[in-house]
Amino acid sequence: MRITYQDTKKGVIDLVPETLDDLWHISHIIEVGDIVSSKTTRRIQDTTGDKLRSDRGIKKTFFIGIEVESVSFHLFTGKLRATGSIVMGPEDFVPLGSHHTIEVKLNHPIKIKKDHWSKYILNRIKQSIEASKKLSAIIISIEDDTADFGLVRQFGIEYYGPIIGNISGKRVIDKNRGKNLDDFYKRIYDSLLKFDNIQNIIISGPGFTKNSFYDFLENKYPDLAKISIVENTGSGGRVGIHEILKKGLVEKLNSENRVAKEIAAINSLLEEIAKSRGNVAYGKRETIDAVNAGAVKDLLVLDKFVRIEELERVMELVENMGGNVMVVSSEHDGGKQLESLGGIAALLRYPIK
Repeated sequence: MRITYQDTKKGVIDLVPETLDDLWHISHIIEVGDIVSSKTTRRIQDTTGDKLRSDRGIKKTFFIGIEVESVSFHLFTGKLRATGSIVMGPEDFVPLGSHHTIEVKLNHPIKIKKDHWSKYILNRIKQSIEASKKLSAIIISIEDDTADFGLVRQFGIEYYGPIIGNISGKRVIDKNRGKNLDDFYKRIYDSLLKFDNIQNIIISGPGFTKNSFYDFLENKYPDLAKISIVENTGSGGRVGIHEILKKGLVEKLNSENRVAKEIAAINSLLEEIAKSRGNVAYGKRETIDAVNAGAVKDLLVLDKFVRIEELERVMELVENMGGNVMVVSSEHDGGKQLESLGGIAALLRYPIK
């Protein structure tokens, strides 16, 4: 993500999203009541002739601004949309006050105007700029002749695949089996080349195919083998990918990875709850009481809850008192566990009950 213009006194920042992660971040930066402006395309009825055109009109591209009423980010399509009433635009094309949806697209600038840019949101932009080019890890889950990819991104896991080979079983006599295996592995390798700045590769699966693929990399592509590890799982496919995440391997390989950190934090929280020592608080009222008492060491807030103004004040208060604040994505299992606890929780310096 790039900032092309910033004037927080006027409440304006222009951003250019460059990755899917950037769109995810922006979906939490834009809030109800913000003014979002971008180039957009609308189909306009052509009335320049003697009579109305009988077709659907012509497409016009122009700059338009809306006061945001809702924001939606669809993980699987990668589409981010902001919907609201038009407050700025060519009135001969679009009537002010009518509704419009702006789709925020990769590599297209967007202007966001707020009454107040909180410290939390400005920090989020800074962090996303620093991390936007990193793909912390790729989990390859191989079972027999099928390989699934789990791309570990900031918002959670993005799935890619499956890649399917044409490999006969070991008990079937096939003189081409060795060649077919190499072709299958080469297709997996070619898929890896589509992703830049891979930090780590975890090759997993229930059988021996994963080891064979690692040997293939070691013999032919040693640079990739150097950033790869092999890990056994009970299942292949997406189930195997989730098994790797639960083991905490991504966290061990890359401590900066957002998803692994968040899952580890949630696990620590759940462990403390199970111990019943009073060193945790969860739910809005209980957690805010702990914050006001200065007892919070680590505050965990679900991303969907951050837009509540009171929680932004609470987050800033924790940071001012030397505590740590982590915003947890709702797109992975850890986030769903936090949501079941009320969307906000804290590890405490000392019990307050």
